[in-house]
Amino acid sequence: MTALLERKSAPAEAPEPSGRGGLAGPLVKVALLGLVAGLAVWAAFPLIAERAWPGLAVLVAATAGLFYLYTSRRHIPAKYLIPGTLFLVVFQLFPVGYTAATAFTNFSDGHRGDKREAVVAIQTASVTRVPGSAEYALTVATTGDPATGPLTFLVTDPATRVVSAGTADGLTRLPAGDVTVTATGRVTAAAGYTLLNGGQASARSREITDLAVPTPGGAIRSQGLSRAYEGKAGRAYDAGCDCIRDTTTGKTWTADERVGAFVAADGERLAQGWRVGVGLSNFTRLVTDAAISGPFARTLIWNLFFALASTGGTFVLGLGCALALHSPRVRGRGLYRTLLVLPYAMPSFAMLLVWRDMFNTDFGLVNNLFGLDVDWFGGAASARVAVILVQLWLGYPYMFLVATGALQAIPPELSEASRIDGATPWQSLKRVTLPLLLVALTPLLISSFAFNFNNFNAIYLTTEGAPFPADNPANGATDLLITYTYRLAFGGSGAQYGFAAAVSIFIFVIVAVISMVSFRRTRRQEEVYS
Repeated sequence: MTALLERKSAPAEAPEPSGRGGLAGPLVKVALLGLVAGLAVWAAFPLIAERAWPGLAVLVAATAGLFYLYTSRRHIPAKYLIPGTLFLVVFQLFPVGYTAATAFTNFSDGHRGDKREAVVAIQTASVTRVPGSAEYALTVATTGDPATGPLTFLVTDPATRVVSAGTADGLTRLPAGDVTVTATGRVTAAAGYTLLNGGQASARSREITDLAVPTPGGAIRSQGLSRAYEGKAGRAYDAGCDCIRDTTTGKTWTADERVGAFVAADGERLAQGWRVGVGLSNFTRLVTDAAISGPFARTLIWNLFFALASTGGTFVLGLGCALALHSPRVRGRGLYRTLLVLPYAMPSFAMLLVWRDMFNTDFGLVNNLFGLDVDWFGGAASARVAVILVQLWLGYPYMFLVATGALQAIPPELSEASRIDGATPWQSLKRVTLPLLLVALTPLLISSFAFNFNNFNAIYLTTEGAPFPADNPANGATDLLITYTYRLAFGGSGAQYGFAAAVSIFIFVIVAVISMVSFRRTRRQEEVYS
């Protein structure tokens, strides 16, 4: 009896671990931390090469923090929050911050690099061949793919037979043991380089002709595919006056740090400049520049109308279809719903191109089917009507789907109670169904408005912003702010990244303000109908 009592009072032994998954967790952790370490090392080398010490410090601190966090048994909530936070910073906050920083600069064509790069570009662009110019045997090479890799000139000095590698950054002398040179000075092998044969060099002849290797007195340029010469720069930088001086005429262009360019006394500005901060000038241009403020205001008004018409029109059409098919007395509702959703199932970019052809004046289906002779994309009003009609066709299936789901979530007892109280179908819809739908669908309507406000594809794939007025080829009648911004940033007249970033910030503020106001009203509706 005593032994039995002792066995009953003895503490129960812990069950032995099953052994399943005992090594899986640590192995996955080691693999992921190894991946983090590898990515950190990969990212560190470019930062060191660019001497970006603050960025390197952030990289080291972040890597060390991740290793501490995931090798420690503490901070369990942070283990789940940190990955999402990092993705938020990398994919959301960093692009927004970089765009905002760019909006306060003159970043554009001709103002991409620093001052040193601008000086080199000005000098190399003015290089001309003069009597007595040094000549070199030339071999064209690359450090990458022969068809797309960066080009390098391997030039051999005829006097010393020293081989140098020339790029847009300058000349670098190569060790004699790393190259093989023929009696004529042509390089036949070079460690770390891929030599281009005649066919490969001919295919890239334009790039070879454009490449200029800067030297103290000018630049080395190609003369055919096997010879190169060192030309003299017609414009040289003078550090004493911080200016560019024309060696022939003596004219000077003095550096102006406010605009990031070299400017002459008569106001002439050299096209090649450098990137500097310009404060709020990109934002004030939207108001003070008459050539921009007027078209910008018209584009903003049309943009708001387009977003409201697209969102409101698709909502009304989608809700109408959902209400029509909500009654159980309708036969074949599944088939009808499938047919109505078909436009939503098609790739939108392909459908936009199809609709563009359907509105064609000469052979378009719309004109031929209805016997019309309308130049849809030739006039401002007709082009705007056309893009809104396309949006109605593309957007109503989404509203139909969400409205159908919201209608099915409304208890049928509410509609029955309204009918018992003597309400007509219209009164029941207006007083009961529609308010409950709006509480559920208003957030979706806000997101749809934000999407349509920046609906780049709807405009660019149908009209490309046309028609354009004769006096302003950069701002069309159907342009939204987003397509106008795209044309500023990548247009043929020259990229204006800083100004385009300022317009992007303006778009962000508009959408954010409208969304905040709408969400506040949504919360009030929820309080009333909750």
